[in-house]
Amino acid sequence: MHSYRRDLGMLRDRRFALLFVARTISTLGSSFAPVALAFGVLALPGATATTLSVVLTAEALPMVAFILVGGVIADRLPRHRVMMAGETLNAVAFFCLAAMLLTGWTPLPAMVTAAALTGIAMAVLFPALTGIIPDVVPADRLQTANALLGLGANSSRVAGLVLSGATVVLVGGGWALAVSGAMFAVAAVFTAALRLTPAERSAQARHSVLADLRGGWREFISRQWLWVVVAQFSVLVMALQAAHGVLGPLVAKEHLGGAPAWSAVLAGEAVGMIGGVLVALRLRPRRPILVCTLLTVPTALPYLLLGMGAPLWTIVVGAVVMGVCFDIFGVLWNTTMQREIPAESLSRVSSYDALGSLMLGPIGLLVAGPVAIVGGPRPALLGCAAVIVLSALAALLSPGVRRLRAPEPAGEAVAH
Repeated sequence: MHSYRRDLGMLRDRRFALLFVARTISTLGSSFAPVALAFGVLALPGATATTLSVVLTAEALPMVAFILVGGVIADRLPRHRVMMAGETLNAVAFFCLAAMLLTGWTPLPAMVTAAALTGIAMAVLFPALTGIIPDVVPADRLQTANALLGLGANSSRVAGLVLSGATVVLVGGGWALAVSGAMFAVAAVFTAALRLTPAERSAQARHSVLADLRGGWREFISRQWLWVVVAQFSVLVMALQAAHGVLGPLVAKEHLGGAPAWSAVLAGEAVGMIGGVLVALRLRPRRPILVCTLLTVPTALPYLLLGMGAPLWTIVVGAVVMGVCFDIFGVLWNTTMQREIPAESLSRVSSYDALGSLMLGPIGLLVAGPVAIVGGPRPALLGCAAVIVLSALAALLSPGVRRLRAPEPAGEAVAH
């Protein structure tokens, strides 16, 4: 029987501890960045919502455009060096943004360029992070490692919700961006200290980038459970973006008291994600992808309650449930990918996963406003909840989703 003490004992392993600290600090920097950037840009003379949209778009587009290339790079080079490069690029970009805001020299092209660098940095970081965990921990500890990394990241997100706003109020957006840059720089130092040896990476022949992308695509498309759930998530994320980004705040503003109510919903989700780690450490399902897919159904709960006009406290409870489900999903999903996909192509496959899951998100943001105007935000939220549930039911029709089994843990009896 596993124990929490044994799980936490992984932090005594030097390499995993370095990775844990690096990712926790980096996530805290990422949590600071959106609030600092938004309020820092909006505080500029003559800045409008359009100015902020241009800067944020400049950050988002390169992340989508370069995510596949990031997967190729992470499969070709030592992943700790790729992550170090991504963290360093993030630090440079945020230091540049901070310097612009602090000095008052803020030409839009320069801000757009710095924001684009942060998008490229994230495109490099994400595939490398998914692939590096099997390089650091043994196969039988993958789920524990993913859960502990999630604990650090989720705790940082909660702290970021609290500290970023206070930092912006006390010292301004420019200094808050400088704090973000410093956190990324510290994360780069810890990542560099991992020093993975070349022997720990599978040797592979050199191919062109296109050949590597085709190889990653073959690995991706050959697994029905993988591409079906990614297709499900492309639809689910579209509904989530509409509900979380536009419709939920609209209902909170019109019926629940505004920003404090929506902050309570977001805080409930963050608390749920921390609680989900405790479940993910213990849960060892024999059919992990089936469980993952079933867990996406309750994520519709807060949007269903918002659409029905339920009291705020029930919506916050729904957000807690959503956070728990998403965290368990993330741990089981990452662990299954790391077990089932060859190490030499894992980062490329994870980049296809990220691209496919996120590609319809902007459509959700785009249509949410007009739909809310025509039909009202509450009916639109009910529609989003229905889309989330129906996408899960559609994914359950796949035999690959229902039948994929985890390997039998050594020395443990697991119920089928």
